[in-house]
Amino acid sequence: MRGARDVRALVERGLVSADDAPALEAVVERYALLVSDYYLSLIDPADPACPIRKQALPDAAELVVAPEERSDPIGDAAHAPTPLLVHRYPDRALLFPTFRCPMYCRYCFRKVAINGEPIRLRQALDASLDYLRAHPAIAEVILSGGDPLMLSDDRLGELLGRLRAIPSVRRVRIHTRFPVTLPMRVDASLASLLAAHRPLFLVTHFNHPRELTPASALALRTLVDAGVTVLNQTVLLAGVNDDASVLAALFTGLLEHQVRPYYLHHPDLTVGTGHFRVSLDRGLSIARALRGRLTGLAWPTYVIDIPGGGGKVPVDSDFVRRGDRPGHWILRSPLGGEHLYVDPAHRD
Repeated sequence: MRGARDVRALVERGLVSADDAPALEAVVERYALLVSDYYLSLIDPADPACPIRKQALPDAAELVVAPEERSDPIGDAAHAPTPLLVHRYPDRALLFPTFRCPMYCRYCFRKVAINGEPIRLRQALDASLDYLRAHPAIAEVILSGGDPLMLSDDRLGELLGRLRAIPSVRRVRIHTRFPVTLPMRVDASLASLLAAHRPLFLVTHFNHPRELTPASALALRTLVDAGVTVLNQTVLLAGVNDDASVLAALFTGLLEHQVRPYYLHHPDLTVGTGHFRVSLDRGLSIARALRGRLTGLAWPTYVIDIPGGGGKVPVDSDFVRRGDRPGHWILRSPLGGEHLYVDPAHRD
């Protein structure tokens, strides 16, 4: 994958003007740039508001950090018994085999982590597996990152085998954006490997219907035909998909490829992502516009992660209620307690 790793490459492709390059180079100094040739090809160079461009290319707004933003927005560190493992809920745990990705999405809620020190999987894995063995209530392990499919087939197979050798681990979930950003990674060999470790659930990350290309469709069909259950999560992003018609096209398009929309994530309070942020009022308005418009199969759960580690809650439920001031919300944690959420995107 050649793609783009610096601003100069974007200027050469005509995707960024030379006048804008110095400001964007300052962004890339802090938050690395990496985009595959494939995903770059989806950008409309004549459209400055292209939803593919916004997800992939740096923006000077990333250097603006608001007071409420956090380097660890959902509190992974508060629930990390080992450097690779997050144990937030009783029955499941997150395992990070890598923080590398085929593309560094500009809105990523782990953008600080992926720009930090690389994970040394071989040196750090044993302690995480020991923790899983010592906590048999953990029935599900979620491979996240980074992107777990950055591992070679051999290393991924070894990791899955070691996880499934723990009797209490009943299922594995893998979160990946490869079918979106570099679908050529998904071939028959990978699909067969994943299917051999069922029950295994692969969660893709399509945010816009323009990402549903013939190449991504082939990747999804390869997975489904091999017997892998495929779900999708979408992040609600201003200027990308904060529109009921766009989301309806995305969710119904996913169903055509036998991919079940799973979560619609409210954007997290990640540093340098204020330009992507949507208010909760706006999100609820969009979600309600989709009610009755889509089959239940195409309807994801609209969720927000409570900042600081309180867990994930459905927005359109009694876990979330309005506070006593405009833009103030009370989020009830499934882990116990209530949290005040002051919506930075709220507008009177």
